[in-house]
Amino acid sequence: MSPQITTLRLISLAGFASMASMRVCDSFLVALAVEFQVSTGDASSVISAFAIAYGLMQLVYGPLADRVGKVRVILFATIGCAVFSVLTALAPSLNLLVIARAGLGALAAGIIPLSLAWIGDQVSYDKRQETLAKLTAATVSGMMVGQWLGGLAAETIGWRFALGGLSVVFATAAIWLFRRPDASVPAVVPSDSSGQGILTRQFGTSFQLLASAKVRGLLLITVLHGALSFGTLAFVPSRLIEGFGFSVSTAGAIMVLYGMGGLAYSQLARRLVAALGEQGLCLVGASLLAAAMLTLAWASQPWLAVLACPVGGVGFYMLHGTLQTRATQMAPQARATAVSLFACLLFFGQSIGVWSMGKGVDQGAFALCLSAAAFGVLIIGMLVASQTQKH
Repeated sequence: MSPQITTLRLISLAGFASMASMRVCDSFLVALAVEFQVSTGDASSVISAFAIAYGLMQLVYGPLADRVGKVRVILFATIGCAVFSVLTALAPSLNLLVIARAGLGALAAGIIPLSLAWIGDQVSYDKRQETLAKLTAATVSGMMVGQWLGGLAAETIGWRFALGGLSVVFATAAIWLFRRPDASVPAVVPSDSSGQGILTRQFGTSFQLLASAKVRGLLLITVLHGALSFGTLAFVPSRLIEGFGFSVSTAGAIMVLYGMGGLAYSQLARRLVAALGEQGLCLVGASLLAAAMLTLAWASQPWLAVLACPVGGVGFYMLHGTLQTRATQMAPQARATAVSLFACLLFFGQSIGVWSMGKGVDQGAFALCLSAAAFGVLIIGMLVASQTQKH
């Protein structure tokens, strides 16, 4: 087995745990609301705090990884996640849980985006979406396990055990990554006689990126994608529980089907790219995701809601995978900085989406908010498809 494949598998394990941690709270928002005597919208602050910290820390991790090495930073972040996963499990109040989740999000921010950048360094553009799909398989599996585990634990042994259990996965990935030679190899930093520090130069790269209208357009779409696609996803388990009468554990299990749709995409990525191209992936993916969101918003039959989840998963990852691939090509000379900027705005958008949907849920307007998001997703698909990508 080549060293690159081994490293890919280990950073994928860390990415698995990162995504599981991100989505584990979705299935027990109702349980948190009951335990801490708050509304579901207020309980969703554990999700938005993670997302805000995740997004803001991209401004640090990107330049840092371009300076000291991507795998090095992924290792540091994974160790920190193992510690903060324990702290979230021990939080005695909602406020402390929100703070601990923010810390966990700040550390998890250094895993998946830098893994994308590492793949961008290792794989040519024509093969990159296929390789990124392998990482997607791990992160989607993490999403599925997180949502399923969260629901199951909340209904049986308690939601704290789900949070604490993820620390074991983080610790395992960290131990094996520490033994990889990649973790001790520094980044190759070009010499510079300007007298500027590396962070100054790398933040300057971000501003240089923003000077491009095409890059600004992609990043604006990324914010909208985060709000409309990621932000709304957090409330689907609550919709399944309160709208269709499913138990907490059953809702978590149904959300696994969403992830199964993502896994189906990851396995078929090569064929889908060849058959549809990037433009087709965007249009078909956005259409499938929008149809699933409208079904979840207005269906009265539980089986339709169940069917919508895998359809939505396929559509989401067709669209998201294309955006990820394009993000890895924004600035090959400072790829970690570029991908981290993409992730920063993606999770800034998610935090906006979670906050907005939380307000809508508390006002009894979930269906209207989700419908508006569905039409927004269609527009995103058309906008991304209209752009051409040079590589």
